[in-house]
Amino acid sequence: MAEPTLSPALRQQSLGTMLRRSALRHKDRVAIVCGATTWSYAELDALADRIGNGLRAAGIGKGDRVAIIARNSHAFMALRFGVARIGAVLVPVNFMLGVEDTRYILDHSGAALLLLDATTLEVGLAAWSGPAEAVYGLPGEHAPPPAGIASWEALIGAEGEAEDPVDAEDLLQIIYTSGTESRPKGAMLTHSAVLWQYQSCIIDGEWDAGTVALHALPLYHCAQLDAMIGPGLHVGCRNVITAAPSPDNLIPLLAAHRVNSFFAPPTVWISLLRSPLFDRHDLSHLAKGYYGASIMPGEVLREIRERIPGIRLWNMYGQTEIAPVACTLFPEEHDARPSSCGRPVLHVSTRVVDDAMDDVAPGEVGEVVHRSPHLMTGYWRDPEKTAAAFAGGWFHSGDLATIDAEGYITIVDRKKDMIKTGGENVSSREVEEAIYLHPGVAETAVIGTPDPVWVEAVTAVVVPRDGHALDEAGLIAHCKARLSGFKVPKRVVVMETLPRNASGKILKRELRDLV
Repeated sequence: MAEPTLSPALRQQSLGTMLRRSALRHKDRVAIVCGATTWSYAELDALADRIGNGLRAAGIGKGDRVAIIARNSHAFMALRFGVARIGAVLVPVNFMLGVEDTRYILDHSGAALLLLDATTLEVGLAAWSGPAEAVYGLPGEHAPPPAGIASWEALIGAEGEAEDPVDAEDLLQIIYTSGTESRPKGAMLTHSAVLWQYQSCIIDGEWDAGTVALHALPLYHCAQLDAMIGPGLHVGCRNVITAAPSPDNLIPLLAAHRVNSFFAPPTVWISLLRSPLFDRHDLSHLAKGYYGASIMPGEVLREIRERIPGIRLWNMYGQTEIAPVACTLFPEEHDARPSSCGRPVLHVSTRVVDDAMDDVAPGEVGEVVHRSPHLMTGYWRDPEKTAAAFAGGWFHSGDLATIDAEGYITIVDRKKDMIKTGGENVSSREVEEAIYLHPGVAETAVIGTPDPVWVEAVTAVVVPRDGHALDEAGLIAHCKARLSGFKVPKRVVVMETLPRNASGKILKRELRDLV
C-alpha cells in the first residue's frame, strides 16, 4: 500500500497559527490595550484574518514585502499578524530615519505596499517610489489615520480564515540593523526562527498568562516586537501598548494598568528613577523587569531594587540577527555577577573565541559567536556579508567578551567600541561603570577620540543629575581613584542629553562627531 499523502497543514507552524492557537485557548481574555482600543484574543485573531484577506485583495501574496513606518499602536500589531497570515513578509522601518535612509530600505527590500501613520507620513511619502495606491494610513495610539491616503480600513477584508499553508521556514520578516556601517543590513528571519525564540523567552523570561506587560519601546525593533509582545501573545497575557517611552507617560500607565512586567534599556529605567512622578505612583505590582541594549550600571541596578522592593530583574542580551535574545542573566544571578549578560538561553549555543575560532581561556577576551534555530537565514540581497557573518560555521556577533569557568559571559565592548589608547585596549564599559559611581552623574558614554599622542584618547561624555554641577577635573580625579592610569579619561565633555535611537541605545557614532 502506498504511503498516504499528508496535508502540509497537519504540521503547520507559523506566526499566524500561533495567534490562532492563543485565541482558541484564551478567547475572551484581553490581548491588546492601546489608548481607547481593547481587543480580546478572539477579536485580534479575527481581525488578522480580515487583514490577510484584504491584503490578498490588494494584490499582496506570499513572499511580497510589506513595509510599515509607524509608532506603536494596536493597528501595527494587527497588521503584523495579517501580513504573517498570508505568508507575506513584514519590513518594519525605523521611524527616526531621514528620507534617504528610508528610501534605501524601501527600495532595497522591494516593498510592494507601505503603511504610514500621521507622524511618518511626510518622510514616508518622500521616500516611496512605488504606486500611490499602495500607501495606506494607520491610526496612532490617540490619533486617527492620516488624511490624504487610503485608510487602513481599506485593508480590512472579508471575514473567514485567511491563512495559506505557510511553512515554518518561510520568510516572516526582514529587520534592518541599526546601520553602524555605511548601509543597514536586512536580517532575514523565518517563522521558525522567531517562534523558537519565543520559546526561549517564555521559559527563561518566565512569561505566563497572568502577565500584564507594558510595551513602550518601538515595535519596529525586534526587542519589543519579538522578545516581549510576541511571547506575551503566545502565552495569552494582557499587552498594553504605548508609543511614548517618556516618564510622564510610562509611570501613570504602569500604575493605572497594574503592570507587572516591563522592558526598557537602562536609559529609560534611569529616566523613570529621575522623574518626580516615580514616588507619586504605586509601582509595587511591578514584579518582572527586563533590560537590554547595554549593561545596567551597578548603581542604577541597586537603586531600582531599593525603590521597587518586589521587582526581579533580567538582563537580556542579543541582537537582531538572532531574533533577538541570545543570553540572559537571571534575577538570582545578579548579585554574584552584576556585570554579566548571563548564559545562553534555552535554544542557543554560545562560545567566546579568538581569531582562529578556538575557545578563549576563562577571563581572556574574544568574540561572541552563536548557533541557534533563532538565527537569521542571512542578510537580504547581501551574500558577501552573509558569508562573513557565518564564517567558520558560527554566527559572529561582533561583540567582545570574556567567559568564566561556569559559562557566564561578560561583554567587554563592541569590536568597534574598544578604545586603543597608547597601545593599550580600554573597555569603554569599564570606564562607564566607574563614572556611574559619581553621585552627580545621571548618564555617561565613553568613546575614543583622535589624539596626536595617544592615537585615541579615552573621552567621557556625561549628563549631570538635576541640581548637580560637573567639572572635568573633579570627574578625572574620581576616575583616578578607581581605574588604572591608562583607563582614566583624558577629556570630559558635559552635555544636556546623549543622542540615542528610538530603542534607547546611545549612538556613540554620533557622539564621536559631536565631541
